[in-house]
Amino acid sequence: MDLLMITVGCAAYAFALVVFNIANQLADGGISGVTLILKGLFNFNPAYSTILINIPLILFGYRFLGRRAIIYTLYGTFMLSAFLWIWQRVPLNIDLHHDLFLAAMGAGITGGAGSGLLYRFGGTTGGTDIIARIFERFRGIPMGQTLLWLDIVVLLCSLVYIDIRHVAYTVLYSYVFSRLVNFILSGTYAAKGVLIVSTKSREIVDQIMTVMQRGVSILHGEGGYSHQDRPMLYVVVSPSELHELQMIVSDLDKNAFMTIFDVNEAIGEGFTYSRPTHGLFKRAR
Repeated sequence: MDLLMITVGCAAYAFALVVFNIANQLADGGISGVTLILKGLFNFNPAYSTILINIPLILFGYRFLGRRAIIYTLYGTFMLSAFLWIWQRVPLNIDLHHDLFLAAMGAGITGGAGSGLLYRFGGTTGGTDIIARIFERFRGIPMGQTLLWLDIVVLLCSLVYIDIRHVAYTVLYSYVFSRLVNFILSGTYAAKGVLIVSTKSREIVDQIMTVMQRGVSILHGEGGYSHQDRPMLYVVVSPSELHELQMIVSDLDKNAFMTIFDVNEAIGEGFTYSRPTHGLFKRAR
């Protein structure tokens, strides 16, 4: 299933590059952007340059990837290259009447959906991801920061074959692309995970289970200042139930603290993972 979804994702991303980006002279970030520069300057087929650029990077960075990751990366790279070759030979032309806005939106939606699917099932096409991993390991630079600067450099270099107007629409494409990727990775599972620290944890547990019909996990913690044992409660609720939960906690303990997380469901894997919504403790009111 992973390989099938990676294949579909690569097909959609390659379709966007050929039908929208290349056809309307829109650039891209990362290694794909480099292949488009080579296409614009030397008419070098991206289907071939994708492999020629990515394979050395993958071989150089294999030590930073696990066995599964290296297999999926190699597979994704070859699939992307194959579909770039295929879509350039399929007689398909979407006439947008030279409207760059529609081209940017089409590229962002199609390419973002394909890449989101690719990443959701553990795939990648290598490229700047590997470079970012190396910088993070040896220089301590966060991957996101490295990827951002690499994309900026590639977009600036794209000015050698396209004008500033096309670069501006490429920025729009990149924004739509990233939003689609984030949406697919996060899914539509918009639950909130809540950590509750209170001296009346038992009463709060009883109320949550009785009133809200929700299960609660009790985590055993220790106060950093007092060094006293202090249970922490973890409960997952829908956004519409969050206010009710806050009221229950507030009624029982005015001094309780809550930390709220976005919870994204990992379908089929049997676990969930969380990221902070606000990054700060919130006092229940």
